[in-house]
Amino acid sequence: MSISISSAEANPQVTKMFGTAQSSKAQFLDKARQAREERRELKERERAAIQIQALVRRFLCRCWLQREIRREVEDFFEINESASSKRSALSIFKIARKLLFIFKIKEDKERFEKLCRCILNSMDVENEPKVWYVSLALSKDLTLLWIKQIKDILWSCCEFLKQLKPDILQDSKLVTLHLTMLVTFTDTSTWKILRGKGETLRPAMNHICANIMGHLNQKGFYSVLQIVLTNGLARSRPSLSKGTLTAIFSLALRPVIAAQFSDNLLRSFLIHIMSVPAIVTHLVTLTPERLAVMESHDLFRKFILFLSREASCRDVCVCLEGSHTLCLLGNLVYLGSLNDKVLEEETAHFVSVLIHMLSYCQKYVSQKKSNLTHWHPVLGWFSQTVDYGLNESMPLLTKQLQHLWGVHLIRILFSDVLSKKLVETQDPTHPSGQPASPQSSLPMKNLFKRAFQKSASVRNILKPVGGKRVDSAEVQKVCSICVLYQTTLTTLTQIRLQILTGLTYLDDLLPKLWAFICELGPQGGLKLFLECLNNDTEESKRLLAMLTLFCDCSRHLITILDDIEVYEEQISFKVEELVTISSFLNSFVFKMIWEGIVENAKGETLELFHSVHGWLMVLYERDCRRRFAPEDHWLRKDLKPSVLFQELDKDKKRAQLLLQYIPHVIPHKNRVLLFRNMVTKEKEKLGLVETSSASPHVTHITIRRSRMLEDGYEQLRQLSQNAMKGVIRVKFVNDLGVDEAGIDQDGVFKEFLEEMIKKVFDPALNLFKMTSGDERLYPSPTSYIHENYLQLFEFVGKMLGKAVYEGIVVDVPFASFFLSQLLGHHHNVFYSSVDELPSLDSEFYKNLTSIKRYDGDISDLGLTLSYDEDVMGQLVCHELIPGGKTIPVTNENKISYIHLMAHFRMHTQIKSQTAALISGFRSIIKLEWIRMFSAPELQRLISGDNAEIDLEDLKKHTVYYGGFHGSHRVIIWLWDILAHDFSPEERAMFLKFVTSCSRPPLLGFAYLKPPFSIRCVEVSDDQDTGDTLGSVLRGFFTIRKKEPGGRLPTSSTCFNLLKLPNYSKKSILREKLRYAISMNTGFELS
Repeated sequence: MSISISSAEANPQVTKMFGTAQSSKAQFLDKARQAREERRELKERERAAIQIQALVRRFLCRCWLQREIRREVEDFFEINESASSKRSALSIFKIARKLLFIFKIKEDKERFEKLCRCILNSMDVENEPKVWYVSLALSKDLTLLWIKQIKDILWSCCEFLKQLKPDILQDSKLVTLHLTMLVTFTDTSTWKILRGKGETLRPAMNHICANIMGHLNQKGFYSVLQIVLTNGLARSRPSLSKGTLTAIFSLALRPVIAAQFSDNLLRSFLIHIMSVPAIVTHLVTLTPERLAVMESHDLFRKFILFLSREASCRDVCVCLEGSHTLCLLGNLVYLGSLNDKVLEEETAHFVSVLIHMLSYCQKYVSQKKSNLTHWHPVLGWFSQTVDYGLNESMPLLTKQLQHLWGVHLIRILFSDVLSKKLVETQDPTHPSGQPASPQSSLPMKNLFKRAFQKSASVRNILKPVGGKRVDSAEVQKVCSICVLYQTTLTTLTQIRLQILTGLTYLDDLLPKLWAFICELGPQGGLKLFLECLNNDTEESKRLLAMLTLFCDCSRHLITILDDIEVYEEQISFKVEELVTISSFLNSFVFKMIWEGIVENAKGETLELFHSVHGWLMVLYERDCRRRFAPEDHWLRKDLKPSVLFQELDKDKKRAQLLLQYIPHVIPHKNRVLLFRNMVTKEKEKLGLVETSSASPHVTHITIRRSRMLEDGYEQLRQLSQNAMKGVIRVKFVNDLGVDEAGIDQDGVFKEFLEEMIKKVFDPALNLFKMTSGDERLYPSPTSYIHENYLQLFEFVGKMLGKAVYEGIVVDVPFASFFLSQLLGHHHNVFYSSVDELPSLDSEFYKNLTSIKRYDGDISDLGLTLSYDEDVMGQLVCHELIPGGKTIPVTNENKISYIHLMAHFRMHTQIKSQTAALISGFRSIIKLEWIRMFSAPELQRLISGDNAEIDLEDLKKHTVYYGGFHGSHRVIIWLWDILAHDFSPEERAMFLKFVTSCSRPPLLGFAYLKPPFSIRCVEVSDDQDTGDTLGSVLRGFFTIRKKEPGGRLPTSSTCFNLLKLPNYSKKSILREKLRYAISMNTGFELS
């Protein structure tokens, strides 16, 4: 085997030599590379150093040059100020050129200010053309340079104007200086060089001015003016002087006039100048001459015609966005109110423009707060960004917008409606049944005024007659105006009430608008508007907007009028017209629901429904309080209750909506049946009804007669809601703890419930109080003296609810305002506390409304926004608003005072007590069950019918015991005495004697539980052991043990039982019965 070895391996010395040579070569190359890099870095450093040095030298040189120029400028102005001779225009030009070369706005503020003053001073010199700065424009060599210079100087003035704050004194002087520069060099009227022979130069100079103005416009001149105007005017008190505002507005008008009112310039003027908050108001106040200039150029008409093109109007609105669009709208409205002639001629265009602008804003008006909305003082929640800098000027903007619903504009816009004369009758007497206003209580000054109003308002009753074509120009114009005001109401959400008040200020607008509506279409009124609902045309929408506006305004009017103004003075509408209108509204709402229109309604249709329904319900509630409509006026004869009940059982939407919105179209008796049916269904659902397979759970309670209220409260307040609705059995024990006789088959519980209610509603307990006048109950404001008074009120609510739930009528007359609260009416936006006040205190109501009619200065009476009350011997002052006792009542706030006072007396004072009672009542009786009743109807549900007792019905549903029967002579005598010998009051006393309530059940005596019964008794109650075979036979055959002439009839109200001795003579029966009911000797337990 042979082994080969390389020479390198064989000779290590050779290997070492070659390795050393290779490493030294690598080191050499590395060093060479490093040397190259060092040389390159050195060169870079040298170049950088040279560059830095150059930059520094340049900077230092520039600083030196700037210092030198600034020193030269300062020296120039110092010499200029001290020298008596004026500097030439050329020297000013040169120094201005130098200053502009190095000009920095922060550093050269004062120098620039001196330059402007120097230039303006040169323009004021008399008869020295070489001094006039503008003379350089005539030099062939310098014309272009001068024009460029003046353009730069004027734009620098604009840059300064953007930064200055006019409310600071020093800045306001500078604003004046820069504006003077702009005014001087954008118009040739003040140039002295053009006087006399120089007049020939005017066209050329005007051309130069136009060129300068064009340059400024390109750079954003209008934006500058907008900033200055907004800084100076968008505040509660303007900081611009008359001269400043005149100068700014003159400057703003120059480009528009120079361009002969081109669309581009009109657009800029509208976007930047006319959108400044309340600028027209400030012009009227500070410089009315500028308005005269606008009028001389017919600018208002030009604005309206420009914006009447939909594309132009949309473009302007999009540029401005909501906040500023509203400002433009306010200015246009105020400008319109100052230009009657143009407004009358351009009404259609004016209305169209306002509708477009409001509709644009309306798109962004939101109903509620969200992450995307901002709060606006006029629009409410708004989904565009809101310029909060405008908030200070919002009161002025609102004041401008108020002209839209002010008398002046309403007379112009509604001239076609208001010019119509309502047909007057010859007989100036009052309508029958309407009492005259008590004029003796009014000041003499008012006597003639109101007499005149009454004689002027005598007219024929307005009813739908038809005959006017809906496509006529007159109808279309009125429809457009109604659309405008309706859009205003839905857009300017925060001042909606102001708008409605303005629209209802003229007494004759609404009746004349109703007269106009009555004339529309072939038959007039109802049919036309129902057809419009089914037509989705623009014409139909406009007609429906007219109806919506009429309803919104009329509802507002009737809400703010008191009873004297509605029924006696009959402001705006005659009472008979309210009957006609309510009939129209009732039919319209019924048709909208029954024909399925409301089910799928959205947007404008839903808005219309709520407007018409709201107006209808205000009239219905007014009629419930004080009747003006005939009997059965609100019922729909074409609605069969049986059909409605069938549809309700099938859960048909239209039947549910009818019951929700207009239950009054269903006869009252049917609604009571429906209520009882709802209660029965719930009882079945909860298993509270006896069936063949199950018995309901029974709650047993033991009550001591001497501590009935305490025991009842302790044992019943712990019960669950369902247990309270269920069967409750009562066992009475006497003071010795011995059980009383009597088995409770609802009878004893009925007695217990009646006794409890009698005790808790007794004013002596001070849980409830009687109203002055008609003596009706409401929670006592001083009931807080009771321990746990709120729990007591909740318990009372449950007891009252239980009575209604079980159909037990209790004789508890509530005040009307309290019943309204029980029904939840006080949460309605149109609820008026003042209207309900007579039901609490009629004298107090008269005193309050006399304040409303007081013609003098109300502050002379020394009233404040507070109410002093004697509480248990101490005078307590209640503030109606925070700090109210220091705020005097004036003519401006007297209406608020009246409403605050009424609200305090009926709500604030008893808020917690009412809330607790309502909570207890609604735990038994659901709100939706009783919403179908009015306040008087709810009282009837609680206390029975206030109609006269139907003896035939009572006789038909009477049960006889102890040998009595329908043909028994004592029974025949009884019915004859009740029918012919007793008065209605005595019959009511008889009913109270046997049932504990003087009123019959709402649905008749068939629903009296237990049924009314008469039993023949032979002995006194303490000896009575009940019916025996002997006693029944003796009673049946009229056999007496002994003459019962000394004994009185008695009753067991818990069983609705009359216990009648077997009298021998009719006269004895009459005498004893009359005595018994007058002494109320009943209420004994069998």
